Amino acid sequence: QMPLVESGGDSVQTGGSLRLSCIVSESTNIGDCMGWFRQAPGKEREGVASINKEGETSYADSVKGRFTISRDTTKNILYLQMNSLKTEDTGTYYCAAGKASYWVGYCLAAHGFKSWGQGTQVTVAS
Repeated sequence: QMPLVESGGDSVQTGGSLRLSCIVSESTNIGDCMGWFRQAPGKEREGVASINKEGETSYADSVKGRFTISRDTTKNILYLQMNSLKTEDTGTYYCAAGKASYWVGYCLAAHGFKSWGQGTQVTVAS
């Protein structure tokens, strides 16, 4: 069983919205925090949003006010609601789990996460 499985990626126009989902298998150690990351062609993977066990969140400056990360602990699903999408939001989006961190802000860094999903593609066209 895959530890993390993302879905919800699609092609949309600028200003549109998408909601990504990440199903977390019961055997996955989520650690202190989970996060959403994205990678555009030719660019490094970057942290988009993170959430810890207490529900505290942290966001990259580029998505603040537009993206919302949340968790449904009863269904073991991590979400990323993306509004007012821009062309620069285009990329493959990954969810990650299993990082040990005292501060949710550190969970925007990719190193330290033990589990990754396979990614879902988001394309925003002008």
